[in-house]
Amino acid sequence: MERKARMKTNTSEEAWVELPDQSTIAEAPGRRNHPYNFGYVAGMSRLIMAHSRIAPAFGALYASIMFVPGALSRAEREMVAAVAAAAQDCHY
Repeated sequence: MERKARMKTNTSEEAWVELPDQSTIAEAPGRRNHPYNFGYVAGMSRLIMAHSRIAPAFGALYASIMFVPGALSRAEREMVAAVAAAAQDCHY
């Protein structure tokens, strides 16, 4: 069975959640030295930062899952995240 990627093209203008602009997030405390600072702001970061009550809790959870020493290496954790995202048709 062939699995085809379903990619929906959306822009932030189509979102019903008011997203912060990229410069606001890029200047957020801790962003400059963040391990995932690739020089652009990912859509997921904008979505999370749109929720001021949820963002800190989600960030703390994510940091503990990805960066706290444990049984899996960082590379293994990244692989698990990528496989889980792909299984849900999420374009991680």
